Amino acid sequence: MQIGKKVYFVGAGGIGMAALVRYFLSRGIAVAGYDRTPTALTEALIAEGAKISFRDSMDAVPADFRDPAEVTVIYTPAVPESNVPLRFFRDGGFSVVKRSVALGAITRDSRAICFSGTHGKTTTSSMAAHIMHTAAVGCNAFLGGILRNYNSNLLLSTTSPYTVVEADEYDRSFHTLHPYIAVVTATDPDHLDIYGTEEAYLESFAHFTELVAPDGFLIVHTGLKLKPRTQPGVTVYTYAADDTAATFHAANIRRGNGTIVFDFVDNRPDGLNISDIELGVPVEINIDNAIAAISACILTGQVTADDVRAAMASFLGAERRFQFHLKEAVPGGHVVIDDYAHHPDELKQSIRSVRALYPHAKMAVAFQPHLYSRTRDFAPQFAEALSAANAVILLDIYPAREEPIPGVTSKIIFDEIKSPEKVMICKEDLVNTIKNINFDILLTVGAGDICNSLPAIVDTLSAGTERK
Repeated sequence: MQIGKKVYFVGAGGIGMAALVRYFLSRGIAVAGYDRTPTALTEALIAEGAKISFRDSMDAVPADFRDPAEVTVIYTPAVPESNVPLRFFRDGGFSVVKRSVALGAITRDSRAICFSGTHGKTTTSSMAAHIMHTAAVGCNAFLGGILRNYNSNLLLSTTSPYTVVEADEYDRSFHTLHPYIAVVTATDPDHLDIYGTEEAYLESFAHFTELVAPDGFLIVHTGLKLKPRTQPGVTVYTYAADDTAATFHAANIRRGNGTIVFDFVDNRPDGLNISDIELGVPVEINIDNAIAAISACILTGQVTADDVRAAMASFLGAERRFQFHLKEAVPGGHVVIDDYAHHPDELKQSIRSVRALYPHAKMAVAFQPHLYSRTRDFAPQFAEALSAANAVILLDIYPAREEPIPGVTSKIIFDEIKSPEKVMICKEDLVNTIKNINFDILLTVGAGDICNSLPAIVDTLSAGTERK
C-alpha cells in the first residue's frame, strides 16, 4: 500500500482511526477527515493539526484533498457506504482502503505484538505498551483506548522494532495484521451481525492464529473453544490468572487496603518468574490482563523483572476501562466508576469486580446497550448480568452504525432483570433519575455515549444530593 502526500479519513473520530490520524500527523503528512459528531477526541485531533468536518456533504472534503494523485483515503466500515465523501472518493478513482489494511501495512515490517479477543484486548495491549515503553526497548503502539499515562492512544519510537497493536475482530479486521506475538484473551461470540454464528466467529480467530510468523509466539487463554492453526515454527503457550497448569499464571495473590499484589509464574524451563507485582489499577480482572501483557513482553527478551514491576505499579489504565470518577469512603459517600463493557461477559465481570472491591455496598448500575443486533442476540445474558446489581438504570439502545430492528428495544432486557429496583429511561433523564436512587456505588457501563453524562453525575453527587 502506497500512501500519498495527503491522507483523508472517513470516520476520523473513531478510537482506532484516531491513532492512525496521529501517526500520519507525526510523520508530517497533511490530514483531513469527516466524522458524524464532534467529541473531545476530534477536538484533540483538530488541535494537533487535522482538518475535520462534521457535515456529510462535499463541504467535508477540502479543495486541496480532491486530487487522487495526492490523496490516500482511509475509512472505517462503521461509516455507511451512502456517506457523501466516501462516495466521492470511490467514484473519483482515489486509493480507498480500510483502516485495518492501513494498520497492517504500517506494522508489516515491525515485530508486531497483537492482542485479540472478545474482551480484554484494550487493557492488555495498553499494559503491554506501557511495559515496553517503560523498558529501554520502547515500542510503537496503536491502541483502542486513550492510555491515561500518556493521554493518547498512540505511542511512537524511532528506534524500537516492536509495535503493540489492538487486533480487532470486527469485520475480520485483524486478518490484515502480521503478528510476531499474538495473544487471544477470549472468544465468547460477538459481532454476530458480521459472523452469523459462533462457529464462524471461532473460525475467524483460528485464521488469525495462522498469521503468526513462523519464528513467533501464540499465547492463548486457557479454557477457550478456539482450536489454533499455527504455521510450523510457532511456539504456543497458555495463560490464566488462576490456572497453575498454564504456561504463565499468578501465584501468592494478596488483596487488601485497596491493593492487589501477586507473583508472576513462568513455567517454561528457563522462565522469568517475577515476585511482588502491584497493580496500578487494582481490580480482579486485571490480574488476568496483566498475566497476558507480561507474558507477551517477556517473550521479546527485552524486558526485565524491574521493568515489569515499575510499569504495572504505575499503569493508570485506559479511559473508560474501570475508571474511577468519584472515589469516596463507603459508607458515607459515593463511588462512581465508568466502564466500557458492552458484551454480557464483560458486564458480568465488571459488576463482579465492583463487588470484590466493595462487598457490602449497595450498587446501582446504569447500562446503555450498544447496537440493536447485540441487544437482540444477547438480551437474556445482559439481563442475567445486570440482575447482580441492587438497582439497575437501563437506557435506550445506542445505535452506533445500525438502523433500528423491529421489536428490539431495551425493554427485551428490562423485562428479564431480577434486581429489586429497576427503571428504564432515556439518557437525558439519567442525572435526575440518579438523584432518586439509593446507592453507595454507581457503575456506568456501555460503549456508547453514556460517559458524556459523567461530569453532571459527579457534580450532582459531589454537591451532596440527598439520597432516598
